[in-house]
Amino acid sequence: MDIRKVKKLIELLEESSLTEIEIVEGEESVRLSRGGNAQPMPHYSLPPNVAAAAWSAPGDAPGSESAGSAARPAAEEGAEEAVPEGELVRAPMVGTFYASPSPEAEPFVSLGQNVTEGDTMCIIEAMKMFNQIEAETSGTVVAILVENGQPVEFDQPLFVIR
Repeated sequence: MDIRKVKKLIELLEESSLTEIEIVEGEESVRLSRGGNAQPMPHYSLPPNVAAAAWSAPGDAPGSESAGSAARPAAEEGAEEAVPEGELVRAPMVGTFYASPSPEAEPFVSLGQNVTEGDTMCIIEAMKMFNQIEAETSGTVVAILVENGQPVEFDQPLFVIR
């Protein structure tokens, strides 16, 4: 597809009230969407071993996940039943969960830590954009339900605050 056509589509999107436009020409397709408060669109995330390899520290072997991670999907089905009582902080989008701003930095929050409304809890990377997820309520972090580098789904519980 010609770059001039793509630029023209961007201009049309900016001038209109549309939030998303998709054009298909034969086997080529272009989807443009406006950022902001639009509803999150589903997208496919990288497999866990690829996402973890992209975030691993130097010297870590890519794909060196523990054998227990292969059984994780079956365990996730019943995971919500074992969630402690409290206010859930849920993923507002599909993406990759990061507990800290960089691999060598300390996590934003830890178990037992007090947080106030508006504190950054984590980052979710979606389509190469890093989105800070903030606490919606004040309290103590009583559970962290996902691991660093793990793909998360829309509305998946991430933390429990009590």
